[in-house]
Amino acid sequence: MDPTEEPGRNWLLRLVIAFAFAQGAVSMARPAVSYRALSLGADERAIGVITGVYALLPLFAAVPLGRRTDHGRCAPLLPLGVVLIAGGCALSGTAGSLPAMAAWSGVMGLGHLCFVIGAQSIVARQSAPAEQDRNFGHFTIGASLGQLGGPIAAGYVISEHDGAMARTSALALVVAAGVAAASFVSLRRIEHRAAPGTRAPAPSAKAPVGRILRTRGVPAGIFISLAVLSATDILTAYLPVVGEHRSIAPATIGLLLSLRAAATIACRLVMTPMLRLLGRTALLTATCLLAGVLCAGIAAPVPVPALAAMLAVLGFCLGVGQPLSMTTVVRAAPPEARSTALALRLTGNRLGQVAAPASAGLVAGVAGTAAPFVMLGALLLAAAGLGIRGGGGAASTAGSSPVLPASRTARPPANRNHT
Repeated sequence: MDPTEEPGRNWLLRLVIAFAFAQGAVSMARPAVSYRALSLGADERAIGVITGVYALLPLFAAVPLGRRTDHGRCAPLLPLGVVLIAGGCALSGTAGSLPAMAAWSGVMGLGHLCFVIGAQSIVARQSAPAEQDRNFGHFTIGASLGQLGGPIAAGYVISEHDGAMARTSALALVVAAGVAAASFVSLRRIEHRAAPGTRAPAPSAKAPVGRILRTRGVPAGIFISLAVLSATDILTAYLPVVGEHRSIAPATIGLLLSLRAAATIACRLVMTPMLRLLGRTALLTATCLLAGVLCAGIAAPVPVPALAAMLAVLGFCLGVGQPLSMTTVVRAAPPEARSTALALRLTGNRLGQVAAPASAGLVAGVAGTAAPFVMLGALLLAAAGLGIRGGGGAASTAGSSPVLPASRTARPPANRNHT
């Protein structure tokens, strides 16, 4: 068999399945960490710190991992990420103090970063330019599937009755570790082997980070991704806190978070026709604008059915930003630094995951548990404004970007996944 034909046409499907398990474990663990921290006496500020530590290690590790991936294989990062996610989940469940929970939450975040950098780089390398929007959209369906099932499972396992939350939240974290380990089943033969003479440029050819960040389209893609992920992250971490204050059961909160994820899946299934109808700039701007309004609306003490409707529309809107920001960054970046550019995008995401929860914790401590959602609304409105100013530039850059090297695109038609 020609080495460029491995691992076959189903590589993207297997990657989506593995990502669904890994993301499902993280999405189950994040609310479980919040509930376990509450059972250990944490307040809103402590929840914000623990949520921020999840992103702290990845903040420093993203660019070095991206550099390594630009000049080597991507697949080894996937099992490493799974091991760290599973270990972080299990050890968070056995931790008996808030500092220990924060530390293991950081390990979980580092594992998630390793998995995502490796997986995104594989999609970028093995997708032709015309396939990138679709393949990144399908790839992020794996994340949405995990975000759909994880909170439901967490809500089902966790009980607040008769003082059981400490025990049941710990059990949920151990179960999450098992879910992460299940992704090993789909990790075999995902990455194509490079044909002789078509490997990535030597390390001496690496582009400076400053040059990448100055490339038109990259800053807009990073900020939009940061805003969308911060919204998803704080929704996951703070909706349980809102539920506690409004007497909404953990199982109901899990269903609400999963409804948001289901709407995101629906959005990504219809991404291609929406792009044809509206274009990238209009789609990014409109969805960020509506998402900002809906995030701010969560601060209002609305009944559960109205909250469910808001989260469904919000989930649909949030489904646009991540895959389109991936494609924007990949197409705008220099050809020899696409993994590094994706890592910079993830660095921006993690910076948002450090700063946004910490800010949310401070805001919640001063103005109440619903106030962080107003802050998120303002962040998404800023992303909408940047979409108007930078989206067109990003799109035009994308359209005129050089094609990927032969090792990343020149594959027989049978290898193009159409899941």
